[in-house]
Amino acid sequence: MTPEPGAGETSPAPLMSLRGIRKSFGSIAALRGVDLDLYAGECLGLVGDNAAGKSTLTKILAGTYLPDAGSITLDGRPARFGGPAEARALGIEMVYQDLSLCDTIDVAGNLFLGRELCRRGFLRKRAMCDEARQVLAALDIHIPNLRARVAGLSGGQRQSIAIARAAAFDPRVLIMDEPTSALAVAEVQAVLALIRRVKAKGVAVVLITHRLQDLFLVCDRIAVMYEGTKVAERFIGQTDIEDLIRLIVGGNPAGDGQGFAPVADRDPPQRRHAPC
Repeated sequence: MTPEPGAGETSPAPLMSLRGIRKSFGSIAALRGVDLDLYAGECLGLVGDNAAGKSTLTKILAGTYLPDAGSITLDGRPARFGGPAEARALGIEMVYQDLSLCDTIDVAGNLFLGRELCRRGFLRKRAMCDEARQVLAALDIHIPNLRARVAGLSGGQRQSIAIARAAAFDPRVLIMDEPTSALAVAEVQAVLALIRRVKAKGVAVVLITHRLQDLFLVCDRIAVMYEGTKVAERFIGQTDIEDLIRLIVGGNPAGDGQGFAPVADRDPPQRRHAPC
């Protein structure tokens, strides 16, 4: 629960803000003026039906796409990413649904994929293995053999490696696309626990998932997308699964049959001054 602020305290500014983001592909308007704020130490659930604009929005966050219109600020300063490498350099990481792991490479090699430690043109395998062990231990991820190829690991272990790779280099924003899809129950719980640990380190987490029940275990807020627009934003304690389903399919949360209810016009949430 977020404590009430004392006298003179104010809500912290968002770590990252998007305003009026638009993106079209030919005649298809994928995003129609989206506003979104991300806060350090919080998890924002991003939900919506297929083609709602979730993936397009997160790919703009991660630098894969350039917006046609709108602005992005990071720490209150304008930000524009020419590609994923530029976004990553500013601390924005994304874990894609397909995980983007190399099955024929071992655990340590996957953690340092694209950031390999080299000396005189040769891989420093022992150094990568030692650092990989420290990274996994810090995130409480248990994989006994770091020299094992990831093709032989379980789905939960593979998902943990993908998240650890993104979290290993001190990201400020971590975007996760369907991290619990196709996992067994115990593996889902392990991934959700990992999300909590990442969030507790002060990282702003964006979670895309169709498993609505997972949102209530790790998220602080939920934003609902519909046909390229953000139709609602809820604090986790002010909504339930039925409300989210109505919003996702285009219904009115009040159930009056009059279409969408607008995003609530209210004061910004009072937030923690330090993640807990």
